[in-house]
Amino acid sequence: MALVRVLEIENFRAVKALRWLPGPGINCLVGPGDSGKSTILDAIDLCLGARRSLSFTDADFHVLDFGQPIRIALTLGALDDPLKNIDAYGDFLVGFNAATGLVEPEPGAGLETALTLQLIVQDDLEPEWTLISPRAQTASRTRNLNWADRTRIAPARLGVAAGMHLTWRRGSVLTKLTDGNADASKELTRAAREMRNAFDQKELQELEEPLKVVTAAAEDMGVPVGTAVQALIDAGSVTFTGGTISLHDEQGVPLRALGLGSSRLLIAALQRKAADKATTFLIDELEYGLEPHRIIRLLGALGAKEDVPPLQVFATSHSPIAVTELSAHQLHIVRKNDEQHTVRRASDAGDVQGTIRAHAHALLASSIVVCEGGSEIGLMRGLDQHFTTLGDKSLAACGAALVNGNGDETFSRAIALQSLGYRTAILRDSDKPAPTQEEATFIAKGGKVFAWGGGRALEQELFAALPDDAANDLLDLAIEVKDRALIEAHIKTISKNAKTLKDLETEALIDGLSPDTRTLLGNAAARFGWLKTISTMETAGRTIVGPAYNEADASLTNVMDGVLDWVEDGGR
Repeated sequence: MALVRVLEIENFRAVKALRWLPGPGINCLVGPGDSGKSTILDAIDLCLGARRSLSFTDADFHVLDFGQPIRIALTLGALDDPLKNIDAYGDFLVGFNAATGLVEPEPGAGLETALTLQLIVQDDLEPEWTLISPRAQTASRTRNLNWADRTRIAPARLGVAAGMHLTWRRGSVLTKLTDGNADASKELTRAAREMRNAFDQKELQELEEPLKVVTAAAEDMGVPVGTAVQALIDAGSVTFTGGTISLHDEQGVPLRALGLGSSRLLIAALQRKAADKATTFLIDELEYGLEPHRIIRLLGALGAKEDVPPLQVFATSHSPIAVTELSAHQLHIVRKNDEQHTVRRASDAGDVQGTIRAHAHALLASSIVVCEGGSEIGLMRGLDQHFTTLGDKSLAACGAALVNGNGDETFSRAIALQSLGYRTAILRDSDKPAPTQEEATFIAKGGKVFAWGGGRALEQELFAALPDDAANDLLDLAIEVKDRALIEAHIKTISKNAKTLKDLETEALIDGLSPDTRTLLGNAAARFGWLKTISTMETAGRTIVGPAYNEADASLTNVMDGVLDWVEDGGR
């Protein structure tokens, strides 16, 4: 059944302009909050859904610009025979070129026969659905999809409230499963009549006096009501619809009483069963109400691991679990660049699957700092905690994520994330030269590199730049973490037995740390990993570096200020 090949959006809510070519299976939209993911789902639903009318407001126009019409267009491929009917749709059939992503005016060799359905909303707020093609436009022909075809291909949508799909309401998955033929109108009418006959007005004694008043008033006015007006159920006013019939468990409890996660899993499974009748499924926040293992089950039910996709799924997610479980070709990164929105398939950036699975959380951020190692991540976290207590904006509030570059892989990981459209920076040591070509490529594409000066690693920079008290506290932290005897051995090794830990402590107490001693401590800390873990450096950043920041040398603060300012710029 019909699949969405091209989606075009203009002037609709968060999106000024977008053209996207989704895939045939799962299309999971990821990206930072307010990037337009839900707007894209709404656009598909409004254009393709089986609705005879819709209510729009000025707020549905991008930045309230109702002088420019809302336009949503879906080009549908994989058409079944009714949608390729020449008599009904011949003038509106176009060709979709999968190789170029272009929609050609006519079907032809090497092209997929397609239809383009368009929704336009002008400033009068009246929606208008039409099929469009150059040939029909030349002939001044207009028409919409037949209602039967529209109902047949309308997408099912699973949102926060999913109970309607557990009833035979119009548009529900159950209605799709029964081809819309679950007509229980006769039985419902009979039930209404039985309810009327079973109603006992005698039990409602509070109605006696009003009924007497009505009877007397009718007699006074000569209205023929008999000798006594009755209060009975009007069978015609008992409104039963398909939604009145719903699923119940063996105890008779409605399945809409299921927990949110269970009901969403059940509905996804039902949609899979109905896949031959309705192939388009929309899911808002697919992880909503689900534990990690149930997210995985949901994705499995939707065919995430199958070679031939059973459904075309459009989903939004803020879950690292979903990002990790899906393949790169199923993940689509939503980004806003000036007035243009883009949706980029992650796999188009090359071999990024490993990077995505190692740093799934980064795909949900707006800015990414790739840190050379865990110690840089720890320092960033610790300083963030310190500065936020002083009222500064946090990294999280700026939409920033920290990624471990794993040493020599720093530039390759940063370039992979940059190629997905993310604003990316690098924080690295300078004790090893950067790979020349990779650094040039990264910077040329807008990346920023922040590095310590003087060929120093982070630990060397900290012991060189911090004031005496803070440097002593850093040494004490290393002793606490690593054990005094081990630190003693490391100092003897680096100094070639010229210095002991006691010597350095005495020097610090009497004269303060000399430049040579600071260098010795920095070399030992860097070589033997005194502070290498994220948690240790996070403690250092929060309790030592942060409080001493204003007294530290510019060699440290200029680099960190640069990184923090870059992050904050991305959060504006």
